[in-house]
Amino acid sequence: MMDYQPLYDALIEAKAETWVKLLPQQLEQAFELSKHGDLAQWQTLLGAVPQLSTVQRALDADAVQIGNANDLSEPVKNQLESQLKALRPWRKGPYSLFGIDIDTEWRSDWKWNRLKNHIAPLQHRLVLDVGCGNGYHCWRMLGAGAKTVVGIDPLLLNVMQFQLIRKLHGEAPVYVLPLGIEDLPYGLKAFDTVFSMGVLYHRRSPIDHLLELRDCLQPGGELVLETLVIDGNLGHVLVPEDRYARMRNVWFLPSCDTLIGWLKRCGFKNIRVVDVTVTRIEEQRSTEWMTFHSLKDFLDADNPQLTCEGLPAPKRAVIIANSA
Repeated sequence: MMDYQPLYDALIEAKAETWVKLLPQQLEQAFELSKHGDLAQWQTLLGAVPQLSTVQRALDADAVQIGNANDLSEPVKNQLESQLKALRPWRKGPYSLFGIDIDTEWRSDWKWNRLKNHIAPLQHRLVLDVGCGNGYHCWRMLGAGAKTVVGIDPLLLNVMQFQLIRKLHGEAPVYVLPLGIEDLPYGLKAFDTVFSMGVLYHRRSPIDHLLELRDCLQPGGELVLETLVIDGNLGHVLVPEDRYARMRNVWFLPSCDTLIGWLKRCGFKNIRVVDVTVTRIEEQRSTEWMTFHSLKDFLDADNPQLTCEGLPAPKRAVIIANSA
């Protein structure tokens, strides 16, 4: 069982006692075996992963690296690779774990490289990553100097992947919790930096999501928002009638000007668009570690500028803003 006491201490230091009072019960409920039919199997697998020793760690590299191939015998390496593959699909990465290269669906390092030079330095900051997946970007944030990183993601498979990687790494001030942002108490105002990447378009109420993000930030704290956008002027928003790139849970795709207007309305200041990039099939694709359909299967076969539903193909923006 992971020791969460250092996390509680960090939250108390940030004057987030209200969450510390709730969090042990939230975690107990989230890890109830009845929550997911595979949870007991995943926990058994995690317990069987050996405690490994290494001096090689690189959290500031494109592929988060822990250990190298020479640290393990061939049988132990084969066992570890089998355990890692038992937790497929791996969507965010890449990772290099004791010489095993996890080529994830997303080249999440591309996203990190697009934003890392635009954000406030993370040194000594308490950071929240909303919808963090298996925690790839959490490790990159720690590698960039963050004091403590808290990721939240309600999908238990993502949390299990993170816990396996953290077991390989060893103790570190980084956590991925099986929670959504709605589980954080109102009025927290604890974090120096909050990331929300690839989440906004999944929310039925984007304004409420922006207000929730603002509520997590200390006064003057920084929001790093990455989301799908469309071309257009102020007021332009795409609301798919059904699916978008075969995803059912896509609700609002605003123009950048519209998104800036939403952020202003929610009380953010110093708002700036730092990147707009069309998602390429080299950035999101099927691999040995994620064998299902991916971006190329979701685009129009004759016109890759459109999705298979005839809507504008994915384009993502990074916007940075500060709480008042």
